[in-house]
This record gives sequence, structure tokens and C-alpha cells, in this order.
Amino acid sequence: MTVAIEITQEKILDAAIRHVPFDGWSLAAWSRGAADAGIGSLDARRLYPGNPGVMMSCHSKIMDRRMLAALETRGLDNLRGRERISAAVRARLEVTAGDREAVRRGVSLMATPFYALLATRLLYRTVDAMWAAAGDASTDYNHYTKRALLAGVYGVVVLYWLNDKSEGCADTWSFLDRRIADVMKAPKLMSAPGRILKRLSIPSKLFRRRSKFA
Repeated sequence: MTVAIEITQEKILDAAIRHVPFDGWSLAAWSRGAADAGIGSLDARRLYPGNPGVMMSCHSKIMDRRMLAALETRGLDNLRGRERISAAVRARLEVTAGDREAVRRGVSLMATPFYALLATRLLYRTVDAMWAAAGDASTDYNHYTKRALLAGVYGVVVLYWLNDKSEGCADTWSFLDRRIADVMKAPKLMSAPGRILKRLSIPSKLFRRRSKFA
């Protein structure tokens, strides 16, 4: 895929996201977004990802990239490890803040059995990006343990954030800090990656450093 095509797809998706709360992650939302972005219907259909799952995957990939861009401006080198991870989770939610209702629709869809595997893959891709941004260079089981733990934290924080009505999402950030603190208080879990993956219902085969995602 050329850079020009990716840019056009991102432009359509940014416009389409406003229609997702009403039309779902669908061709209808994509077509309306294309019209809003001034892109013809034939070109829009040619660039359509193909199904709701791929459309959500495209959105997740874009948000991951924007999260990393945001983190580059936040001076992570001056933060402790837990602060870096907290900053990464917060950045990911902040870049997605304008799409909250679309994310809500996506979470509901991803909770169905049909999309369970894709949901896990997208979650892994996001938490892997977070740990990489935080400077993690582990290559042993600690690599998988960290991502499994963060997947659990990020999942519950997203659900909390979707229903947070506090000013500036202050309640979410407090909730996030508590969850990160809870994880850091459990050193025994850090040496038990297999049990963590099982408890979180995450297939261990997905936690491979070079997995390919949809």
C-alpha cells in the first residue's frame, strides 16, 4: 500500500468515525465519511478496508501511531517505568477521546465471539507499542508477562473511561494509577506468565514478538 493511499484512507476514517455511533463500523459510515472528506464514492469503495473488523484494525493502528507521536513530546526519559506506562495508557485514550462513542461501538462488537481473536491481536499490538515506547527491551518471558499484565490493566481502564463523566477524565486517571500500582505490588505474578495469560484468557501463541496482525 502506498503512502498516498494510506493518507487517503486515514482521511476517510477520520471523517467516518463521526458516523460510526449511528451506522456502526460499516460501509455506510465509511461512505458518509468519504463524502464529508470530499472523496468520490468509487474511490471510497476501492479504499474500503473490506469489513468492520479490518476497519476497526485500521483505526486502532492509526491511534497507536498517534499515541507514539504524542509520547515523543512528553519527555518519558525523565519518568520512572510505571510513570512511563501510565503516560502511554493516558496518551492512547487522549488521542482517541474524540472517538469515544465509536470506540464504545467497537468494544461491543469486539466482545462477540466472532471478533474475539482480532480483539486480542489489536490489544496486544497496542500494549506492545506502549511497552516499546516506555523503553522495554526484554526478550525472555518477562517480555510476555509485561504485555499480559498491561493488557489486563488497559482493558479495564478503557471500560472505565467509556463511562467516565468527570471533568477532564480525572476519575479515569486516578483509576489508572491505582491499577498500575496494584500490578507493581504483585511481584510474584511477574514470574508467572503462563498463569497470567490463562487468567486473562489470552492465548499465549498470540504473544510473539513478530506476530502479524489484521
